[in-house]
Parts: sequence; C-alpha cells; structure tokens
Amino acid sequence: MEQRPSAILRIAAPLRSLVQRFMYLGLIIGAFGLMLIGKIDAVVIDKVRAEVTNVVAPILQGLSQPIATINQGVENVKDLTIVREENVRLKEENARLLQWQMVARKLEAENAALKALIATVGDKKPRFISARVIAGTLGAFSNTMVVNAGSAHGLKKGQAVLSDAGLVGRVMDVSNQSARVLLLTDINSRIPVVISSTRTRAIMAGNNTTRPKLIHLPPNARVNPSERIVTSGQGGAFPPGLPVGVVAAVSDGGVEVQLHARYHQIEFVRVADFGLTGFVDTSILNPGAGTSKPQRR
Repeated sequence: MEQRPSAILRIAAPLRSLVQRFMYLGLIIGAFGLMLIGKIDAVVIDKVRAEVTNVVAPILQGLSQPIATINQGVENVKDLTIVREENVRLKEENARLLQWQMVARKLEAENAALKALIATVGDKKPRFISARVIAGTLGAFSNTMVVNAGSAHGLKKGQAVLSDAGLVGRVMDVSNQSARVLLLTDINSRIPVVISSTRTRAIMAGNNTTRPKLIHLPPNARVNPSERIVTSGQGGAFPPGLPVGVVAAVSDGGVEVQLHARYHQIEFVRVADFGLTGFVDTSILNPGAGTSKPQRR
C-alpha cells in the first residue's frame, strides 16, 4: 500500500517537468497555428469567433447583471442623499422667505397707511416696450447701442432703457423703426444717483470705460465700497430707485461704480415710459467740474 503512491510520484514528476518545459513552446505553436488558419480561411475564423461570442455573451451578461444592479443601487442612494439635502435647504429657504413675506406685507401696509395720511400723489405705472439690440459701439470714443424699435412703437427721446440687471442708459435719438441708446458708460452720460445706505446724492458721469465715476459729491461725503447706487429721481429724467450698480473703488482719483448691466451680454432691453417730461441737458455739464474727493472710512 505504501509503494503505490511513491510509484505514482516517480511517474508524475518527470511528466510535470516535461509539460512545464514544452508548455510555452506549445502555446507559441498554437498561436502561430491560429494565425495561419486565420490567414488561410478568414470566413471560417469569423464564424467560429461569432459562435464563441454567442456562447460567451449570456455568461458575461449574467455576470455583469449583479454589478450593474449594485451600481444602480449606489446611484440611487446618492440621489436620495442629494434630494434629502436639497429638501432641507429648500425648507430653510422657504422659512426665510415666509419671514420676509410677513415683513414685506407689514411694511406695505404701513407704507399705504402713511401715504394715505399725508395724501401722497401716486406714481404712474410705467409702460414697457421690449426691443432687440441690433448694433452697438463700445470703445474709447463712443458707447451706444441701436435697438429695433422707434417712434412707431412709442419710443421717445430721454426714456430709460433697462436690462434684467438694471439701468442701461437712455434713448438719445429716435427714428421711425429704430432708436439709438446712450449707455451709462459714454462720456456724454450724466445720471443723477443716490447712495442707498447714506442717501448721499451725486452725478454718475460716464468716461468711456466700464466704470463710470461719481462727481458733484457733497463735501466730506463718506463712501464705502460695495454700497448700492440707484437713481435719485432728480431732474425728472428717471424715476427714483432704478438699480444702477455698486461702488467698486474709492480712491483719490474718485469713486468708481461697477454697473449691474453687462453690455457685452445684452440681447434684449426694455424701454420704460414712466410718464416723465424732464430731461437732463448734458451739454452744459463739464465732466470735470465740481468733482469732490470723497473721504473713506
């Protein structure tokens, strides 16, 4: 009984070494054989390859199905986590909006009561005309744009031109089917504005750059960066409160304003008819006259 395993081992050891010695050579010969068969009869090889693919495809599909299911489950868990976080954020935002809604309603009621108490004359509701920008110049000598609406559509000289971000400029010339708009950045533009936080009044003057400057500031005026600039309503050219921009920089050279409007991205504008008859004659204003240097806090 003990001699039989030892005899098997003595026979198997030479066979194993023989197989290991000629295995690589056999694989190389087999590979060359398959290449020769493929060269000789490519149609037969393609048929064999197709049959092998048909046999292996269900097996691979069955193996990949659990992996796809696991991946889908992971994606579902991620989506649920994102939805839950978004739901929490929306609930918090909704709560804040409800608080602001209550404050707005309270202020609206107080405002209506105060207006009735002092018999304030209400502002006329504006009439808007939408127009497409069809041309424009933004350079060192002129900053204007042309819109495809004119006097035939109700446009008049001096009307305010707005974008979705804020005030763009005013109508300068009107023809029957088009109008030219003088932008806030043009050197001929002069807009009465006010700083929202301090109610400091000034004139915003264009200088053919992307940042107009505030001139005619009161003596010892204190201006800080990031303060909001809106129209003041003086002069009768524009109503008060139209958003213009924010204070971008305060230096010895003056106060620079970063406009809300992005002229290079404007495709459509709204020309507003506020029913105002006033008009600021910019020809009598000297761009450099009356400029005062603000104090910085």
